[in-house]
Amino acid sequence: MPENNGKALFVLGSSHRTASIEVRERLALDVARAEQLAEDLRSGCVEECLILNTCNRVEIYGVTDEADLRPTLLNQLAAMHGMPLNELENHSFWLTGEEAVRHAFEVASGLDSQMVGENEILGQLKDAYAKASDQQLTGRVLNRVFQKSFQTAKWIRTNTGVSKGQVSIGNIATELAIRVCGDLADVNVVLLGSGEVGEKTTQALVSRGAQRIVVAARNLERARLLAEQFTGAVAPLEKLPQLLERADIIIGATSAPQPLITRDMLKPIMKKRPAQPLIAIDTALPRDIEQAAEDVTNVYLYNLDHLAQIANENLRAREAEVATAKQSILERAKRLWESMR
Repeated sequence: MPENNGKALFVLGSSHRTASIEVRERLALDVARAEQLAEDLRSGCVEECLILNTCNRVEIYGVTDEADLRPTLLNQLAAMHGMPLNELENHSFWLTGEEAVRHAFEVASGLDSQMVGENEILGQLKDAYAKASDQQLTGRVLNRVFQKSFQTAKWIRTNTGVSKGQVSIGNIATELAIRVCGDLADVNVVLLGSGEVGEKTTQALVSRGAQRIVVAARNLERARLLAEQFTGAVAPLEKLPQLLERADIIIGATSAPQPLITRDMLKPIMKKRPAQPLIAIDTALPRDIEQAAEDVTNVYLYNLDHLAQIANENLRAREAEVATAKQSILERAKRLWESMR
């Protein structure tokens, strides 16, 4: 393992590259569990720690002087998730030293994203770093790696066409809605969640002509602030069955640990509207809409994997830009790692 003054930099992770959406769902951490895990690691043999926990990846970046920490971490995570150790091993990856630096740079730049070039990941990584820094979980090594990763991401987005077309979950979800429904002006949209993805999805919908949007959320005050930006309506999640009776499109974007919409909920609702299809777009993980909901007549369910297919349809046209970005990252990671040894 490459070393930095006797300390080893590593990343243990699982993402869309190593795990199916079902496995990623099982490995997802809520905020409290992620924070507790980081503190547990920091109080153990991990000297610096940052956990990146998004809908498509759970990654633990750390610094340790342990010779081989991987088995210990895998056992700890397997026990936490109630998952057999060999299954977790099969769906995870382990990188060290310069490769870990390169990976952090590629994640920050959106090159490792399921939707290549998407913008949200940089904000999520900055948030994760800010929390870890505030909790004094990071130190000299991780501070330098992530500050450089943010600089690299800015260079990539400014100097290459990797993010051409403003790749984002909100934009892709809206493009899918337009493909299925056409003009959005007279379409009833119900948006679940008022967080960052919900906000950007709303902006994309409104910019493309959507006028009838209801934000349904647990936090009504935050939902109200979002709805005021486009003169939309607000409803509590308890009203979801009534909202579904009139919705043409429902978009899931919450951080709820369990599905909010199930097959059993939709069955009687769809019987009341046999001639009106429901387009269900789920951008959340854990998912807001139960997979079995696609079995209900006239329900057309799309998840993150479907959105990624749409996002990457034009990837061939950007392949040269991606290659340029990866070469730049390779050189930057090498320079940084050598300067830190």
